[in-house]
Amino acid sequence: MESDKSLLSAELNSEFEQALYEQMLLKAKQEIQNRLPSTPESKQIRPQPGFCIKTRTSENAKIFINICKTNDIPAPPDLSEVELVNILESDDPSGYRVPMSIGEPHVEVDNSGNGCTVYEIVINSTFFDKMKSNELFREFFITVAMEGLENKYEMELSRDWRMLKNRKFMGSISDQNIRTKSKPIIQEMDTSASQKPQSKPLISEIKSSPEVPKYTIVAEPAEGHPSFLVAEISLPKVTSVRSLVLDLGEDRIVLWGRPDLYNLDIFLPYNIAQEESGAQFNRDTKVLTITMPVQPI
Repeated sequence: MESDKSLLSAELNSEFEQALYEQMLLKAKQEIQNRLPSTPESKQIRPQPGFCIKTRTSENAKIFINICKTNDIPAPPDLSEVELVNILESDDPSGYRVPMSIGEPHVEVDNSGNGCTVYEIVINSTFFDKMKSNELFREFFITVAMEGLENKYEMELSRDWRMLKNRKFMGSISDQNIRTKSKPIIQEMDTSASQKPQSKPLISEIKSSPEVPKYTIVAEPAEGHPSFLVAEISLPKVTSVRSLVLDLGEDRIVLWGRPDLYNLDIFLPYNIAQEESGAQFNRDTKVLTITMPVQPI
């Protein structure tokens, strides 16, 4: 008895088309990248010392944080004290973000001859001057900086800190790499051929505060230093990729779903290669998948 080749072809057709679609996307991405002029993805900077604060972890380990400055990192929006207070008392205090670069931990010896862990956090020089001379902005920034360290390195820091009086930094200040290229492009995937993308008009009036979406981040491979991080972010209210704004930092994901649908701002446990990362939004499952190659050790 002869087998029905047309029936077999129908069974394999869906898988074949999906594989072919993925190959075409990869080929198109490579061709676009080959046509682009070769420019540095990041540049190395030497931050200038500002001041140093001392605190402890929940396990009572001593921590020093060198707050440094550079003109190579953009400044946040210039606000007055009244405007900052209004934001902090609003339903969405996370709406005011301070661009910063968080360095890797390094071990130093304190004045007592004991070992301690030191981190560098680098911000814009103009904002540093404003923050250092204004107690409200200084308290706000140090709170944000500690939250960034806690999110990136999965630890808990005491908010009972003090600024060192006789030294601007602890140990040595290392160079840092900051991104110089533009934001990644999000590709939209529609598994339903008959469905057409729809978009909602943008509105200037804030109707509600954006919510933090549910997400998962998986390391591949799970053991040892990973080669990739894969983030899956659930966005059930999003109807079109055009309403998403994604910004990948060296160790950070910032995502906005407009108008005022979602806001996600998280630090990653590893440094990633931003320009080699890819993002794809599936309009059927309403899931944004971000694949991020991890920088080698």
